[in-house]
Amino acid sequence: MSVNKLEKATERLMYASRWILAPVYLGLSLALFGLFIKFFQEIYHFLPQILEIDESTLILNLLTLIDLTLVGSLLVIVMFSGYENFVSQMDIGAETEKLGWLGSHDYSSLKMKVAVSIVAISSIHLLKIFMNVQETDNDKLMWYVLIHLTLVISAFFMGYLDKISRD
Repeated sequence: MSVNKLEKATERLMYASRWILAPVYLGLSLALFGLFIKFFQEIYHFLPQILEIDESTLILNLLTLIDLTLVGSLLVIVMFSGYENFVSQMDIGAETEKLGWLGSHDYSSLKMKVAVSIVAISSIHLLKIFMNVQETDNDKLMWYVLIHLTLVISAFFMGYLDKISRD
């Protein structure tokens, strides 16, 4: 076998190996289903107490639901954008409803959406901690804030580096 044929065969094999990711993205839909179950479990425990709880507990419960929703949205973005960027374009018929952003996110925008989503999820978690700040040790509170600031700064620098690399 000549070097050229070996090179072409290697390249075809490497290109075909991207399909190894397809079951991973399918696995994320199972994780999304698990999140769906957890979301409705939270509602099941929350709604019967709605008339008895105070407003700070109400806000904490709502923040938990928002947190789960953001994680679910992040899963959908990673599933679809990742599949389209790294495996294959989705063949969705014209009669099927298509998400407006589908097919418009490259790897860089996917990376930014993930970073921003992580910061949003961290913000909600930090807000939940601040709602019960009296129950949190000062050392733990400091670490929560430092970790959140690290995520914010990282997302900012990722966005900045992406911007200057496009110019």
